[in-house]
Amino acid sequence: MAGKFVIKNAKNGVKFNLHAGNGEIIASSEVYSSKAACENGIESVRTCSAGEIEDQTVEGYETKTNPKFEIYKDKAGEFRFRLKARNGEIIATGEGYASKDGCKNGIESIKKNAPDAKVVEEAEA
Repeated sequence: MAGKFVIKNAKNGVKFNLHAGNGEIIASSEVYSSKAACENGIESVRTCSAGEIEDQTVEGYETKTNPKFEIYKDKAGEFRFRLKARNGEIIATGEGYASKDGCKNGIESIKKNAPDAKVVEEAEA
């Protein structure tokens, strides 16, 4: 089953989640002021998902050029990633992973799912 971008209303605007084929959320966006801006964000994720991985958890890591995925550790010690666009803006973030391999698998899932993922709007509850 293919992945999909789900556009949904947020408290102060609109955001999207990228779901893998199994339905799990693999990335989330910031809150956009409009649906059009959110759709532009989705297109940006599609085009930037081919970016390289910059592992900021290793000492003396090599800085990659944008677009790129950045792997980092959060305050709780979990591995996370953020996808940065060409302009350096963060366009998608991942959940916390217990292992770096899990985090890398999340990035690979985005690389696989984002380019062809369909866009759907969440039905109002």
